[in-house]
Amino acid sequence: MSNGFRFRVHDERLAIARLDRDAAVPDWARGRFVNVARTPDELSIVCAQAYVPANTKQERDKVALGIEGVIPMTTIGILASLCRALADAEVPVFALSTYDTDWLLVSADRFTAAKRALESAGHVVLGPLPAS
Repeated sequence: MSNGFRFRVHDERLAIARLDRDAAVPDWARGRFVNVARTPDELSIVCAQAYVPANTKQERDKVALGIEGVIPMTTIGILASLCRALADAEVPVFALSTYDTDWLLVSADRFTAAKRALESAGHVVLGPLPAS
């Protein structure tokens, strides 16, 4: 981690939606960035906010910053150090991990602070704040 990571900013604003645990995955859970997670308590969906119906419980205007490349699953402390840098800058984060890498979702209104915090920690953030 001493060399820092390169983060790619996803180019559309996302929403984090919550549905009942037994709900079917809805048709609107689609697009170029989609994450569906079912637990015994809930069904959470992350996708482009343009697809999420207004009457759905959701948090909108999220911006995704993804670590470029593949992060081995045996790597220790990545999310902890990244979340610490964001916490120190008072930026709430919603973390998602995929098989290859990690994504940090931050509110659009805290994007500049998040970018500054990550860059101060030695990382590079590529891409502008997506339009709403």
